[in-house]
Amino acid sequence: MNEPGQPAIHPDVEPLAFLLGRWRGEGTGFYPTVDDFAYTEEVEFGHVGKPMLTYSQRTRDATSGEPRHSEVGYWRVVGPGRLELVLAHPTGAVEVSEGTFDGTHLELQSTAVSLTTTAKHVAAIRRLVDVDPGEGTLTYRLYMAAVEQPLQPHLQARLHRA
Repeated sequence: MNEPGQPAIHPDVEPLAFLLGRWRGEGTGFYPTVDDFAYTEEVEFGHVGKPMLTYSQRTRDATSGEPRHSEVGYWRVVGPGRLELVLAHPTGAVEVSEGTFDGTHLELQSTAVSLTTTAKHVAAIRRLVDVDPGEGTLTYRLYMAAVEQPLQPHLQARLHRA
């Protein structure tokens, strides 16, 4: 199911092939240190024939359309039911997460969050992702421990295959 001229997906990441493509939808955010907010989101998973998926994400304010957050990185399968995630955030954070997947359910927990000297302090991130291939939906919940707050819900969204 490769596009013309695109390499075959690497066998190591074949179990995550259900993520490939572009997803769009809406989400909501909340945290004790900010007002609740709504956003639109676009996520793209791709591959280049190597043992990783490429990943890019960007959000916009649901009302004004102004750009908000974005992140880019790689998803790697490192063993049966095991994956790693490396992401760069424009806020000065680099997230390294590890976790598991069982079919189309993924759970990741940060093992390290490195920060530039000007970044807001982020201590931990947890991601839960569920894909329903039949409905063509991807839903996620993101938990964050930051700015002296404990790990708690921060984002949730429902995206549809574009």
